[in-house]
Amino acid sequence: MAILQVNVRPASRESKSLRSQWWEKERTVIHSTDTSLQHSQPTSLTDPFKIHSIATQSSAGVRRDPASTRSAMQTTTPLEDGDDPSAKSPNAFDAHSSLGSQSIKWTLTPSTPVGRALVSAVQRLNEAGCDSARLDAQVLLCHVLHQDRSWLFAHHEYPLDPFEAEQFTELVARRVCREPVAYLIGRKEFYGMDFYVDRRVLIPRPETELLVDLALGQIQDRNNRRVVVADVGTGSGAIAVTVAVHAPETKVYGLDVSAGALAVAQANADRLAPQNPVTFLQSDLLAALPEPVDLIVANLPYITDKDYQTLSPDIRNYEPQLALKAGALGLDVIERLLQQVHAHLKPKGAVLLEIGSEQGDDVIKLAKAMRPKPTYVGMRRDYSGHIRMVTIEF
Repeated sequence: MAILQVNVRPASRESKSLRSQWWEKERTVIHSTDTSLQHSQPTSLTDPFKIHSIATQSSAGVRRDPASTRSAMQTTTPLEDGDDPSAKSPNAFDAHSSLGSQSIKWTLTPSTPVGRALVSAVQRLNEAGCDSARLDAQVLLCHVLHQDRSWLFAHHEYPLDPFEAEQFTELVARRVCREPVAYLIGRKEFYGMDFYVDRRVLIPRPETELLVDLALGQIQDRNNRRVVVADVGTGSGAIAVTVAVHAPETKVYGLDVSAGALAVAQANADRLAPQNPVTFLQSDLLAALPEPVDLIVANLPYITDKDYQTLSPDIRNYEPQLALKAGALGLDVIERLLQQVHAHLKPKGAVLLEIGSEQGDDVIKLAKAMRPKPTYVGMRRDYSGHIRMVTIEF
């Protein structure tokens, strides 16, 4: 296993001072517990571009709750409780990578211009096997500089100061280890909104926006009466919060077995949907739901045990296994949900599911075996033409 050593060489005294100032001014750590989300600056989550240092990875100095540790793969260089990230050398980032036995040393000196820094970063990311190396490098540097990509294209000669060079170097080094960009910058766009994400939650995918489309269509078809919706396996709260924003007359529950995930979801709801608060409950599927609902929406784990082993390291080594794996056929969690539906669904209710691309026939069989039988079972394809969504109506 290779060791990636990345050295940044600003004047040592200036670098140490800049780093110290950054940790004091910008660092906001969410301490994940079983019951609440705590952060040192109450307003820090109001601006998605200021949350890049919140509870991401080892170099961000995070203590993660035991539940999230059990449900996700460990980082390559995790901090132990009480570790001070600033105690690590400010000029080096050491990590294991997937580059074979080769040891790479990347030096990015202060005053390196934007264009040259990007070229060097893209080369490192290509060597690490990142499929979107150029875009990744641009997004990471935009994040460091608090600029957009068009600014980068117009300022290739802008010189990075020691702090910017150090930040960019560390982010690239972590991306070389295949840590997802969304976790590195602490956000992911979904349905036109920026959601905070970290390793306690699955990164929202574009395909899941189709599930939101179906949910909003179901709500509209119910003639604007107050609809009650349950988002099962809410994770970051992407579905629940988006429904609350775009259908403000609905009552929305977000359910998840992970306390850490619920903390992230609550933070997103507080920031993005303050006018229609979402009720989040720790629950094994529908068990804690306090009332019958009109609509159950669920993007549950559906990866088979075999397929899980073949996932890219970006997913397998970083995203929570609890939100991905679902047994030999990938149907364990979906099947359990369908067994609970009738105890929690109102008459003429509906269930919307996201499934694996090869699971359509199996899920249809499970749906048709439900008692009482559904009045309608339909499927919808994703942007790539794969069957991805299932609608079950009663």
